[in-house]
Amino acid sequence: MNDANITFRLAQAADADAVVGLVNSAYRGTYSKQGWTTEADLLDGQRADAEMITALIEPPHNQLLLMHAGTELIGSVHLACAGALGYLGMFTVEPSQQGEGLGRLFLHASEQFLQHQRGCNQLEITVISLRTELIDWYLRRGFAATGETRTFPRGDPRYGIPKRQDLVLKVFEKTLEVKPT
Repeated sequence: MNDANITFRLAQAADADAVVGLVNSAYRGTYSKQGWTTEADLLDGQRADAEMITALIEPPHNQLLLMHAGTELIGSVHLACAGALGYLGMFTVEPSQQGEGLGRLFLHASEQFLQHQRGCNQLEITVISLRTELIDWYLRRGFAATGETRTFPRGDPRYGIPKRQDLVLKVFEKTLEVKPT
């Protein structure tokens, strides 16, 4: 993938359906297994719906950053900021394009946005504890485990239907480096 062809922009309401399609294809179902970030063995159902995505597009506290290759939507991430603490969630790269360095590029762009546009200097993520390969990826990118866990949102099918009863979310944090824009 040619990085010069990659662009980033904030999502608008008209993007909701495309984002829902991308997120669900990356996290659930057979297609998601083309990439390495699938949760299809842990959860059934959807990962997101239009109502959820539309709510995340509305600032001031939540925004979705999109990544495009030319005109093709290939990435989406939920970004939130409360004071100096930023949150990154629902980090998505098109499954057929995973493993090409796009995740690193997109994570860097997300961190830069939160730091320089929203004033965050600390970033938090949550990852299903059983997703060791994904946890290792975030650790290699400077995140550290806080020791905190959170309950997986069972009983809310908007987040998926657990296939296992031992799903918990581990919390990770990273201090963002102060660099000039």
